[in-house]
Parts: sequence; C-alpha cells; structure tokens
Amino acid sequence: MRIAIMFLAALLVLWAPAASAQSDDRFVNVDIAITPLRDGLALLTGQGGNIVLSSGVDGAFIIDDQFAPLGDKIRAAIATLSDKPVRFVLNTHFHGDHTGGNESFGGAGAVIVAHDNVRKRMSQAQFLETFKRDLKPAPAAALPLVTFSDGLSLHLNGQNVRVMHVAHAHTDGDAMVWFAEAKVLHMGDIYFNGLYPFIDVDAGGGINGMIAGVDTALALIDDSALVVPGHGPLSNRAELAAYGEMLRDFHTRVAALKQQGKSLDEVIAAQPTAQYNAVWAGQFISPELLIGFIYKTL
Repeated sequence: MRIAIMFLAALLVLWAPAASAQSDDRFVNVDIAITPLRDGLALLTGQGGNIVLSSGVDGAFIIDDQFAPLGDKIRAAIATLSDKPVRFVLNTHFHGDHTGGNESFGGAGAVIVAHDNVRKRMSQAQFLETFKRDLKPAPAAALPLVTFSDGLSLHLNGQNVRVMHVAHAHTDGDAMVWFAEAKVLHMGDIYFNGLYPFIDVDAGGGINGMIAGVDTALALIDDSALVVPGHGPLSNRAELAAYGEMLRDFHTRVAALKQQGKSLDEVIAAQPTAQYNAVWAGQFISPELLIGFIYKTL
C-alpha cells in the first residue's frame, strides 16, 4: 500500500511545474532512506526515481536526483556518507522525478551528464499526452553539460562505470549504468520493479526497446549482481528476468490480437495482462494504459 501511495503522489507532481524547496509542502514528510550496497555505493530512496550514490576519494557521484524540493534532503543524506561535494550527476532520462534536482546540483558545480535526447527534451516545451500535461523547458542550470550518443565511461572511486544508451525504451534517451567492480546495475525506468511500467510513447518510448533493454542487462550481469530499478525495491537478476518475460508475453499477446485486426478497445477487452494484474497492477500504470502503450508502439 505504501508503494501505491508513493506512486500516486508522484503521478500528481511528476509533470507539474518545478517548485522551490522553500515553497512546496508536498515533500515535507518525505524522508531520504539510505541502503548501503557495495564498494562505496548506496541506494537513496525518497519520492521519485531511485538514486545511486558513489562516494570515495574522488568525491560524490549520483545517478538521478528526484524532485527539486528534495534537494536539501538528498544533500543531507549524501553528507552522512561523504564530506566531499557532488562532482557528477548522471540522469537516466529526462523525466522530472529523475532530473528535478539538476538545477540545484548543477548550480553548486556538479557536472550533469545525460544522453543527447535528454538535453534536447529538457530544453524544449512539450506536451505529455498520456497525462495531459504541458512540460516547460528546464532552466539552463538544469541542463546536461556533457551528453553522449551511444555511451561513455567514468572512472571514479575505484569503479569503472559504464553508461549505456538503450534506444526507444522508456523514452528515447534512456541510459543504464553499470558499476563493473561492484556489480551494481542502475536501469532507470527501463525497469519498474513490482508495478507495471510507464512507457512514454510521446517521448519515443516503445515495448521493443523495453524488452531489448532488459535483454541487454541480463547479458551483462550474473546472479551476484544487484539491480536498481528506476522505481521499486532493490532487485536481482532473477527478478529482472521474470519482469522481462512478462513484457515479452505482453508483446506476443497484444501483437497477435492487433494482427487479427482488433482495435485498441477490443484488445483491452480481451485482457491480455489478466494473469499478472493481481500482483503488478493498481499501483501506478493501469492494465489499460499499459496495453495502450504496447499497442501503439508495436
């Protein structure tokens, strides 16, 4: 139930105009929890996308930074693990629950890194059809300063960090981040653990890319790896594999119905997700929305 409440709350603010930490009271009761991982890595959870922190002799490096009003709380959590400044922020994609803190961290000197399309989308006004939301351009200080096309590598705190673009998955600018020595993989919103995924069709996302992203991750990691989803609890290879099989099953079923000439409404009525709904549905994305994402992007 707590996860459901958190995601419903996130839905209300995900696409809202940015608010300052001083003026927005929707985040007053949000706490940033810290879960130690391995080799100087920690998982930070609050409201919005999961954050991975790397801390060590080279400073602090974070993957994603949740909502703008949580910046001070995130800094306070980081300060319990590192007395060094945040040098880099890597965004797994452009959505506001993963990039809301960019302006604060970027303004304090952190270098923001993301895929080319993240900077492009954050620089422009957009309309999110799924939730009927207008998205305003981000402030200049929030924009990535370093962008990449296919991937890049960072070498910090004793870790070789490999950043990999996954095309047309959750969006058109997704990145997975692999800490090779620690065997920790942050998948961003390619992986929603315990709930149906949001596939942002309006921003270039698609079911084929989601499945390809999971397959890429499974080929990269072994059973000892820790897998950090964009949303949901810390995971592992077996759970990620089960999630991938579910997505593949949905693809097969929806594709078969669409090939029969059935309309979207008819496919929804056929309930191709029925066997999974009791566990996966009802927290953020409804079965009807998910079927729509798949149908539109096949």
